[in-house]
Amino acid sequence: MLGEEHPNTLTSMNNLAVVLYESNNLEDALRLLRKCLLGRRKVLGENHPDTLATAESLMRVEAQTQDSQPSG
Repeated sequence: MLGEEHPNTLTSMNNLAVVLYESNNLEDALRLLRKCLLGRRKVLGENHPDTLATAESLMRVEAQTQDSQPSG
């Protein structure tokens, strides 16, 4: 059984977040990407390609979430 911070678990978490994003479930995608990014930073390091890919995905989803909010 793989733990929550195992690299394969983190990859699955990232992949699920992408599916959530593509399904327009932005809040759940954000939550999962944030959790994945924390795990990848801890396990793989700040500059690992997988960590950087998750950080980029998170930035994209955050930007889309901000764009979709009604202007006050």
